[in-house]
Amino acid sequence: MSKKRNSKSFEIALSAISCALAIIFLLLGTLSGWLLATGYIMAQICLMIPLSKGFYVGDVLAYIGTCILTILLGAIGQAWLLVPFIMFFGLHPLINALQLRFNINKWIAYIVKAIWFDFSLWVMYILVFGSSIGDPSIEIYRIINDYILVFIFVGGTIIFFVYDYIMFKCQMIVNSLVYRIHK
Repeated sequence: MSKKRNSKSFEIALSAISCALAIIFLLLGTLSGWLLATGYIMAQICLMIPLSKGFYVGDVLAYIGTCILTILLGAIGQAWLLVPFIMFFGLHPLINALQLRFNINKWIAYIVKAIWFDFSLWVMYILVFGSSIGDPSIEIYRIINDYILVFIFVGGTIIFFVYDYIMFKCQMIVNSLVYRIHK
């Protein structure tokens, strides 16, 4: 058996495992509601599996398959819940891997990714809350709705800084685990 053929079959296997696990976590998140954020994060970590061996095409295909199959297998009535995953969380591991591969300045990459994250939060705010949190006649909700962009862009950027660091560390852990599977 040639090495190239083994490499392609290994890429397909890792991508399929990644896709299957990501679907399971996203379905659990969408069906339970209170596990939604955990589902996003766990599915994102699952999509790091093909990237651990540099299989970028396999990761993209696993991402596309995860999005389509999650909707078809149970989230069809709640597809809007997958928007943050489709817009950000599913693509974030790939962007991090490409950042490392092409040696992009970490601060420039951080600024671009933080804006992308904040934009995703803003879209989710519009989809989930319909551009209004709570009863607008109550003072606190009116203040929140008036300054929501400030809250999203300042708070989201601060949260993203920690989040991005943690996701890089998770990628290193996934890399070491997959290295043990196949050398």
